[in-house]
Amino acid sequence: MPAIDAQDLADRYIALWNDPDPETRRKTVHELWAEDGEHILLPPQEMHDRAVALGFGTAALEARGHDELHARVTRAYEEFVAPGTYVFRIQETPRQVRDVISFRWEAFQREEGRVTGGGRDFLVLDQAGRIRFDYQFPD
Repeated sequence: MPAIDAQDLADRYIALWNDPDPETRRKTVHELWAEDGEHILLPPQEMHDRAVALGFGTAALEARGHDELHARVTRAYEEFVAPGTYVFRIQETPRQVRDVISFRWEAFQREEGRVTGGGRDFLVLDQAGRIRFDYQFPD
């Protein structure tokens, strides 16, 4: 695996979720994620509990491959960033152990001028240094 600058990767990752240009988002998804990359999101507690009540052992939301990843990022942008409500930011210095980078991020609510959410990501990289698995745990 090539040498990876964890801060640079995390900065590009967060910038992607804030980027207003759909073509730049698509290009960045291709640059950051492996072709078979996955984004796995622990859903909100209510959604998780409902899935478990329906007989699922666990509930996780997943996007696989560049097209689904682009759709996921675009949907998040349209819901949270485009209306001018939030901007996503890195909350702590990313840390790396071998092929895993972990960092906390925050959702800054512009109108209120304060952080109202956030979470932790674990990015598992492939041999080329691209994201193979992106595990996201919102607070």
